[in-house]
Amino acid sequence: MAESLSVNFSGPKSFSTKLKSKCKETLFPDDPFKQFRNEKHRAIKALQYFIPFFEWIPNYNLKLLRYDVLAGITITSLAIPQGISYAKLASIPPIIGLYSSFVPPLVYAVFGSSKHLAVGTVAACSLLIADTIGQKVPPKKDPTLYLHLVFTATFFTGIFQTALDFLSHSTITGFMGGTAIIICLQQLKGLFGLKHFTTKTDVVSVLHAVFSNRKEWRWESAVIGISFLIFLQFTRYLKNRKPKLFWVSAMAPMVTVVVGCLFAYFAHAEKHGIQIVGDLRKGINPPSIGYLNFKSEYLTVTVKAGIITALIALAEGIAIARSFAIMQNEQIDGNKEMIAFGLMNIVGSFTSCYLTTGPFSKTAVNFNAGCKTAMSNVVMSFCMMLVLLFLAPLFSYTPLVALSAIIMSAMFGLINYEEAILLFKVDKLDFSICMAAFLGVAFISMDIGLMLSVGLALLRTLIYVARPATCKLGKISDSNLYLDTEQYQHAQGFPGILILQLGSPIYFANCNYIRERVLRWIRDEQVLSNSKPDVIEHVLLDLSGVSTIDMTGIAAFREILRILEAKSIKMKLINPRIGVMDKMILSKFIDVIGKDSVFLSIEDAIDACRFSLQKEKHQNDLSDISA
Repeated sequence: MAESLSVNFSGPKSFSTKLKSKCKETLFPDDPFKQFRNEKHRAIKALQYFIPFFEWIPNYNLKLLRYDVLAGITITSLAIPQGISYAKLASIPPIIGLYSSFVPPLVYAVFGSSKHLAVGTVAACSLLIADTIGQKVPPKKDPTLYLHLVFTATFFTGIFQTALDFLSHSTITGFMGGTAIIICLQQLKGLFGLKHFTTKTDVVSVLHAVFSNRKEWRWESAVIGISFLIFLQFTRYLKNRKPKLFWVSAMAPMVTVVVGCLFAYFAHAEKHGIQIVGDLRKGINPPSIGYLNFKSEYLTVTVKAGIITALIALAEGIAIARSFAIMQNEQIDGNKEMIAFGLMNIVGSFTSCYLTTGPFSKTAVNFNAGCKTAMSNVVMSFCMMLVLLFLAPLFSYTPLVALSAIIMSAMFGLINYEEAILLFKVDKLDFSICMAAFLGVAFISMDIGLMLSVGLALLRTLIYVARPATCKLGKISDSNLYLDTEQYQHAQGFPGILILQLGSPIYFANCNYIRERVLRWIRDEQVLSNSKPDVIEHVLLDLSGVSTIDMTGIAAFREILRILEAKSIKMKLINPRIGVMDKMILSKFIDVIGKDSVFLSIEDAIDACRFSLQKEKHQNDLSDISA
């Protein structure tokens, strides 16, 4: 019977072959070498795969450049106010925010796989850096050391981004919502022109600081800030009503900065209590590699900031790039994005930049402006270079209240309550993970909120791993389909045969549960049958969904086999995958259960079991007659 079914019991592959296959699947799930394995110019094809710039630049032309130049100039107009604003959030000199839109976009244009992603700084990570590093070295106490630690944290961000996986969607949704709340509240300092404020980020501390310093409130600053905020929100409303007018919303922050600069210059705003950005010197990025600080007393805080911001920036950036790629029926390569993000932050830390990723607002503007390739980032970088060389001092009159209005307007779009409602409807546990991040960030601190959410997500993963899904299968009439009897209640079983499907890797963490669950299925089936205890004579285990097994799992199978044999129940295995089969052969479990107990399909196993049952029944009948 086993030979006719042609079950493959060939010897296991060598360790080197398995290791090579696993590494290729882990690092390159799309098999990058396949596309140029038979090509003459393999080196060129390999270079184009690993460095995307060389893939699209040979076919680049003036027609594409026309679109990319327009998009690049448009996102530059957004990068200037955002760069200054988010640098303020990070408690670093505003010029660093402008530097960060010069070098990193060039690196991404070479190594990134997205056509639409626009590189820049983001509010959440800016505040997170200030909160994490500021606890160790307050920026006002030692601004030079603080800045050097920011560069060091950016370096670690780049290192970790080349190897880290992503946060769950629910964690990102909650974290971004909570961060948006506390960032908006923190901008009340600029909106009211406060000079004294808390260094804490939680909602209670921020509101306490705002109202305990009521004597410092400046009505002039509040009127200007609210006016700018209304203008910015109106342009966003206009963009939502008429998407073709996206450029109005894109230009609005730049208009706010220019108008604010003119007002502050001619009205002598500083004399009326309206604070301005201050000195912005000309010149492109100076090298900062010599400023990286790896001293043991600061290493913990810079590594911590690097890991947390790497997770946030990478997850957000790749999710945004993938979203816009889907709109064009295109794909991006997650591995290439990790490398690109990591390299641009490593190089950025060497050139006086702080953390950059792919902001949603800037990427949306880039997409709507008609960008065709990553050349739009190169154009933005070139425009930013001109600003740094010739125009930077003009922005020194930017009122801080204008920057607060820009930040608040941007943050309103990050509070995605519709997504939270959807999470509540679809998956209550996902909603709990989202709310843990949101409430933790808003009322405790950003890092604790993130850790709470990640902890819940890991707990859920452990539960899924330790308690894998198993189900009883039945046959759909007039077909060869075997489906879950709980989901398809009309699926029919077979007398004396119990078919169970195991749907996860089997190893030490879940093998005890799987053993007990299989035995419980048998007990439940005997109770439901309301018949004699030996009604179940064959148990079929469908292993097609089991990708791997360890020695503890094989030991559990041996134990299940012994228990079933003691009950005169035969165990059959169905379609064990190559990794599972190799280990079962090496551990001699196949010799124990017998090759004739392993089948390619459920149908084959059912036929063998029914044949065995009929044979036993025939023998019993003969015994009764002879008796």
